[in-house]
Amino acid sequence: MILPPSGRARTRALRVLGCTSVIALLCAFDARAESQSKTPPAPDDDKPVEYLQVQGIRRTAIHSADTATLLKGSLGYSLYSAGGVSALPVLNGMADDRVATIVDGMRIASACPNHMNPAMSYIDPDSVASAEAIAGVTPVSIGGDSTGGTVRIERRDPLFAKSGKVLITGHVRGDYRSNGGGSGASGTVTVANDTLSLRYTGSYSHASNYHTGGDGRQVRSTSYLSFNHAVTAGLKKDNHLLALTFGQQDIPYEGFPNQYMDMTNNRSTFVNGKYRGEFEWATLDVRGFWQRVDHVMNMMNDKGGHSATTGMPMNTDARTAGYAIDLTIPISTRHSVKIGSGYDHNGLNDWWPPLIGSMMMGPNTFHNINNGHRNRLGHYIEWNAQWTSRFFTQLGLRNDLIMMNTGKVAPYSWTGMMQMADIMAAKQFNAASRGRTDTNFDVTATGRYHALDSLMIEGGYARKTRSPNLYERYAWGMGTMATRMIGWFGDGNGYVGNLDLRPEIANTASVTITWHDPKGEGWRLRLQPFYTYTEGYINVIPLARFSNGLSKLQFVNHYAQSYGINANAQARLWNSDRFGQGKIVSTFSWVRGQDMETHTGLYHQMPTNGTIGLRETWQNWAGRVDVTLVKRKSTVDRIRNEPRTPGYALLGLGGSYRWRKYTLDASIENVLNQKYYLPLGGLSLGDFRQTNILAPLAGLGRSFNLSLNAAF
Repeated sequence: MILPPSGRARTRALRVLGCTSVIALLCAFDARAESQSKTPPAPDDDKPVEYLQVQGIRRTAIHSADTATLLKGSLGYSLYSAGGVSALPVLNGMADDRVATIVDGMRIASACPNHMNPAMSYIDPDSVASAEAIAGVTPVSIGGDSTGGTVRIERRDPLFAKSGKVLITGHVRGDYRSNGGGSGASGTVTVANDTLSLRYTGSYSHASNYHTGGDGRQVRSTSYLSFNHAVTAGLKKDNHLLALTFGQQDIPYEGFPNQYMDMTNNRSTFVNGKYRGEFEWATLDVRGFWQRVDHVMNMMNDKGGHSATTGMPMNTDARTAGYAIDLTIPISTRHSVKIGSGYDHNGLNDWWPPLIGSMMMGPNTFHNINNGHRNRLGHYIEWNAQWTSRFFTQLGLRNDLIMMNTGKVAPYSWTGMMQMADIMAAKQFNAASRGRTDTNFDVTATGRYHALDSLMIEGGYARKTRSPNLYERYAWGMGTMATRMIGWFGDGNGYVGNLDLRPEIANTASVTITWHDPKGEGWRLRLQPFYTYTEGYINVIPLARFSNGLSKLQFVNHYAQSYGINANAQARLWNSDRFGQGKIVSTFSWVRGQDMETHTGLYHQMPTNGTIGLRETWQNWAGRVDVTLVKRKSTVDRIRNEPRTPGYALLGLGGSYRWRKYTLDASIENVLNQKYYLPLGGLSLGDFRQTNILAPLAGLGRSFNLSLNAAF
């Protein structure tokens, strides 16, 4: 049994409040909690600078190197804690592969048995032009092979000058975070005329291990170092745009505090092309992409004293390629039809080189996934109808064909008695038929009705289907060590795949009610209840118990349900020339998930939580005060030995000042330096090797953050 640390998070002295009046005048663009955003317009001759602000994104994320944090505050959105640039998205309690995460048109699967390189880790936050998170009922045009919803991240489109002009524009940014000594820099430069555009973007981000609030304890395996580079070439003529992006990412190391392993190298190289054309009869969007990922795991020095050459080397090599074609055809002034086709290929090799001198990890290479592949071919049709000025409907049908297979595997040795469990499992796996083909269908039906000038009602139903990933089906090892290396949940348990898994089928109903000031932006309230019933939900059953109290688990299909309510609200408090504009903003989220066969809570469901914030803007100044409230986590997955965590409240302060083309941005996170534990943080396994105590992962203590942007 895993017990949470005793005692409440201690309230720190109010001595830091003397800094409030200074910090409130610095940092952060005005934070807007909407999740949907639009691509910014190209600059004109009077303002030849690249558009810097990401619309619809909480600008508090300027101080995070993780793109996944940009969407904090979106309805139903939360994060699984992982590495410093690799958090996993959660929508209405459904996480990771259950969420269709699309980055610049690419559907990227994690190339790692611990999902250390999720899709959003491949793009720096400063490169993002738009971000959107749609929970539950998502259009079939953006939501295939997923049950939880869709996250879309888009880079900036190429910029072009006006006719006969030359445009040279860009910006540079530097930032600093005191907790963990984090630092970062990024920049972009564009040279363009009215037809051709060439852009370079680059970024660097680094941090050492962070410290908790209260006792200031170091959290091991939370350091990271990341580099991103990309070159985009654009060609525009009339209503046609062609863009081609070449990029590379290097992460020399990234600690994972809730995993047994760390990432000791990750290199990604990609090519991404897109074409957008507007014709008299239709609009055509075409995407094509290719990516190679070379990924290495081992144990960093602060996780048990091992270097990257004496721990346990694990390597993966992945190839992703695909296309997406979307054609929108207006069939009348009120009706349009959208049809599309998409294909994704994901090829994966996962092998663990032998450790010289080890009887457990040698003398041969452990082949975990050998020439595995997962190919998805999807087609859809979507009908949009604006029946009246107040009533809109959308109907969609989608089919996805998922084709999976893998080659024969091998343990470290075919003769060692210490490896007998893996030897027998490998023989059984190699003798089995491993090819699988799933034929999946999705259906969505939604409507939007403006009942009054101040009231809008949106609702709908979706049937969404997701097939298992490569590890859920093909992770074959049965030994204690081999199973512990599988799992992206941060819980310390070991996982075994299942060749007999069926696809998940989620049936979701959701309603969003928006009540707002009919005359302007004086106030707004939005409520979103939802319910999801999932057939074949991929959960686990226990196979054995480890000596540390954790378990060996196998993936199986169960029935499950999720339900809850999301809400946000805002109200203007004042608006005058003397005091500027002030408003109060808030968010609320409650979700409950249940396995209907084991009668346990679904793993990692965020407890009831919300935020209350005050915003003020006056001339070139902007300031904010935020309070984050999280209830005690009491409903847990007992099969996975999920720990309970106490509730907490965090205070954050920030502000910004803009002068000409410079923006100074500063904030204080966790002002009172509270000690708290992350409800979705899993277990602190990085500390476990040193302390031999299993405890929840603690959150970040007080941090002073600074950022400076300069545009040209």
